[in-house]
Amino acid sequence: MNNMHKDIIIIGAGVSGIGAACHLSRKHPNKSYTILESRKEIGGTWSLFKYPGIRSDSDMYTFGYSFKIWDNPKSFADAPSILKYLNEASNEFKIKNRIKFQKRAISYNFNSKKKIWSIVTLDTITNKEEVYTCNFIFSCSGYYNYDKGYTPKFKSQSDYKGDIIHPQKWPKNFDCKNKKIVVIGSGATAVTIVPKLASKASHIIMLQRSPTYIGAFPNKDKVANIIKNIFPKKLAHSIIRFKNILFQIIFFKLCRSFPDNMKEFIIKGAKKQLGDFPVDPHFIPDYKPWEQRFCIAPDGDFFKVIKDGKASIITDNIDCFTKNGILLKSGKKIETDVIITATGLNLLPFGGSKINIDSVPFDISKSLVYKGVMLSDLPNFFVFAGYTNASWTLKIDLTNDYISRVLKYLENQNYSAIKAKINDNNLDSIPLLNLDSNYIHRSANLFPKQGNKIPWRLHQNYILDYKLLCIDKIKDKSLIFF
Repeated sequence: MNNMHKDIIIIGAGVSGIGAACHLSRKHPNKSYTILESRKEIGGTWSLFKYPGIRSDSDMYTFGYSFKIWDNPKSFADAPSILKYLNEASNEFKIKNRIKFQKRAISYNFNSKKKIWSIVTLDTITNKEEVYTCNFIFSCSGYYNYDKGYTPKFKSQSDYKGDIIHPQKWPKNFDCKNKKIVVIGSGATAVTIVPKLASKASHIIMLQRSPTYIGAFPNKDKVANIIKNIFPKKLAHSIIRFKNILFQIIFFKLCRSFPDNMKEFIIKGAKKQLGDFPVDPHFIPDYKPWEQRFCIAPDGDFFKVIKDGKASIITDNIDCFTKNGILLKSGKKIETDVIITATGLNLLPFGGSKINIDSVPFDISKSLVYKGVMLSDLPNFFVFAGYTNASWTLKIDLTNDYISRVLKYLENQNYSAIKAKINDNNLDSIPLLNLDSNYIHRSANLFPKQGNKIPWRLHQNYILDYKLLCIDKIKDKSLIFF
């Protein structure tokens, strides 16, 4: 085989790709692998986004890897801290020299006779195509478009004379000092940007069509610090991680089982943080908790700037942009120097790469996801997709553990390929992602589906997935080995 052939090719050098490479280096040092990364550095989301205050919405004890200690006192880390952590992991497991930067995977083709994948890449510097081959593909490219975020079309947008910024394309030397700013949106990005800019801007408004659930969580975990003082580092990390996993599962379950009580509890928490500032209508969403992503305000930073009057919220609909700002449907006018459109992402499955089997196009939207790690009828292709209701990396770690078991099983049984096959005529398909968010609805037709029964149904629960992926037997009636 030529030097372009590897046992495994990992697509993407973000949190998932670096994690997959670390697992291979730890558990399968005999396997050759390469990481193809379309950008010029590792980090994925955490090196792409540059907007002020970008941070994880999940605690780092669960967002970090199970095998690498998070040794920072802050639970909710900013992007530079996460990048530092990823670089440390890369150096520790000698991954950097396995990465081919600025190689965008544009198409995959599986040769059924040879049981080999061919990957056509585009060099983003030279514009030349290259072909890599491998036995297995690990798809770690995330789920959204890195080139462009989502901005709805606003009426008379061209009339506006100020700056319009999407957080995904944050300008390098942007200075917000003494400027009036409007942030359109109410999701995690808006909740992060508003407190960060509030101290410098003359005033900042979060303009939302409808409210989101926001909770204040301490950025320093007191219980975690006590555990760290009692136990050795590695054991302490495992205990804190397990504690936080249980908290996430219980909180999500309570939100889904007792939505009215949890809604009251969350709104009461917001009211306590806000003092005299009214929660109605700005903090009372019209959906149940965890039907959309839950937003975190570390140390209540978002609530503080609202309470102190450094920032404000307007809940209304946009009629149109004007020369100096925004006209709302209520008739209210907002004058502003800068409009930040924190209006979401464009989803893009598998980085937009085309997938073929024996040169015949494979339609991923017609396939179902097996155990959250493979697509039906797609051989030797592993999907890395994290949780939507908990830390992304928790599921990535379980996916790696499962794949490790699969690789050992194939080796021991002298097989070279694995494929998931639907053999249940009563299996119904349902949407893959379990959130009622607009950005998911916009792209649902592009993605695979899940089934209504295990192993085609996603648990979205770490403990149940641990059993499914790390304990249950590899061989089952939905898998074909050859």
